[in-house]
Amino acid sequence: MSSIWGNSIKLSIFGESHSRGIGGVIDNLPPGIEIDMEEIAFELKRRQTGSSSLATARKEPDIPEILSGVVDGKTTGTPLAFVIYNSDQHSSDYDNLKVTARPSHADYTGYLRYKGFNDHRGGGHFSGRLTAPLVFAGAVAKCALRQKGIYTVSRIKSIMDIEDDAWCLDDMTPLKANELKNMIIPTVSPSAAKMMEERVLSLKSELDSAGGVIECAIMNMEKGIGNPIFDAFESRLSSLIFSVPAVKGLEFGEGFGVTKMRGSEANDTLYTDGEGIYTKTNHDGGINGGITNGMPIVFRTAIKPTASISREQDTVNFVEKTNEKLVIKGRHDACICVRAVSVIDACAALCAFDYLVEAKMF
Repeated sequence: MSSIWGNSIKLSIFGESHSRGIGGVIDNLPPGIEIDMEEIAFELKRRQTGSSSLATARKEPDIPEILSGVVDGKTTGTPLAFVIYNSDQHSSDYDNLKVTARPSHADYTGYLRYKGFNDHRGGGHFSGRLTAPLVFAGAVAKCALRQKGIYTVSRIKSIMDIEDDAWCLDDMTPLKANELKNMIIPTVSPSAAKMMEERVLSLKSELDSAGGVIECAIMNMEKGIGNPIFDAFESRLSSLIFSVPAVKGLEFGEGFGVTKMRGSEANDTLYTDGEGIYTKTNHDGGINGGITNGMPIVFRTAIKPTASISREQDTVNFVEKTNEKLVIKGRHDACICVRAVSVIDACAALCAFDYLVEAKMF
């Protein structure tokens, strides 16, 4: 089923952008995990980017209601069901999209797949609104991972041609990771963040949008986790990452950069301090043969420019088979990257948690 993910942890997501609510069910959670509602609220707020001018004008409180699976602040081991109610929909903005496709959206393909019965309002089940339940599930995973000292850290590596400075994970700490989480545009370089913000706002004033790259790392991950061939760590994480709307590319470690290196440069040579075994570099991104090697798991995600732009565009009425002009109404981000950081971060945590539960480490 397309709306269910996981091997040991099963996450089912329901709802549409303009339905009464969205939510999910997380099955097979180990009992006794302490659920920090403040952390979950923080992660959901982070996805909204607060009152920033970079975010969509749609303002949802995103206050989750847990329906089952938690008693006295701890998981019971039975399915954790939750709902996040929608309260700020402008459905009339989408009346003309029932038969008219927005360029680079799922309007036409959704119409084909569901034989015209799909909820077209706000993108329906295809909407980025459905990333809120994913962030909730990722926050639950983070509550569990904290028990083992495992955490995620993410930043915006670039927006269009504006690049952040290189980051160093050798001295990364949970405190430094949290500092990035509290930034609207999480970057190493403050000047890069300022230039990114100015670029996005400039494009917004031009009724246009921008894309970028999000870089994420899973820190202190257990060694020896994963599988070869079809269920490699990269494979399972990729299945989550590509569930996020607007994701168009993914690379691990040095990624496509290794194609410009010699084998003697690309190889991560090993050494020991007498106790642990490490690699001198991390071009492979902490994974060999689909299995974690103990180094930070590093990956980068390409986010396309927001497809909903307010400029007039060419399109088609796919019922009447006529060419038309379209001006998209509604409230949209000028750069999805800013809000997607928390979503990619949640995916990383959820995948790591799923593998650890599978390995019976909880």
